[in-house]
Amino acid sequence: MPKETDVQCKGFLFDLDGTLVDSLPVVERSWQFWAESYDVDPQAVLDFIHGKQAITTLRHFMPGKTEAEIQAEFLRLEHIEATDLDGIQALPGALELLEHLEANAIPWAIVTSGSIPVAHARHRAAGLPQPAVFVTAEQVKRGKPQPDAYLLGAELLGIAARDCLVVEDAQAGVQSGLAAGCHVAAVNVPPETPELREVDFVLSTLATLRVEKLPDGTINVTQNA
Repeated sequence: MPKETDVQCKGFLFDLDGTLVDSLPVVERSWQFWAESYDVDPQAVLDFIHGKQAITTLRHFMPGKTEAEIQAEFLRLEHIEATDLDGIQALPGALELLEHLEANAIPWAIVTSGSIPVAHARHRAAGLPQPAVFVTAEQVKRGKPQPDAYLLGAELLGIAARDCLVVEDAQAGVQSGLAAGCHVAAVNVPPETPELREVDFVLSTLATLRVEKLPDGTINVTQNA
């Protein structure tokens, strides 16, 4: 079970896909098309991809290919994902939460496993505010579930990782946030995710998250029932 307590932090690190933006139909369309093109089990691909960099998935399912072939396939897939924006929209509570953070000068960043073309296209399509820090796959050597992306996000915000609240929807992202030493809020994460007992909040929607900036500048975060 998650911890039954309020959380004090100094900034937020948000995943993008599935956390702030509903891109699931696009993601599944793109990867199913790819899987069928290479005679790979589409369900196996869909079970694997969430929270991970696309290049990680391609390497996993193309073990006999050279790195040059995998990179070429990545560019083809990236173009498909960056140009298919049908159905992209902000998830419930996402826009309101980000606007609240902006209005109260609370630091926040987007930390995604997506590449620049894909992540920026989906962010724009969802109509979300522009973060001061936008970490994408190109900026880290090791993707989620390794801690590198969230450590970098915290560093670029100028906040210690232990003082950041990671908001994530995928098991790999939850693992990444925990490994980075951050507080973690899991939103719509599969209930069988083992790490849920270690997170601070388990959310069905961002609309239940309450954020208050205290007079000393500390950010108090609670969850509505």
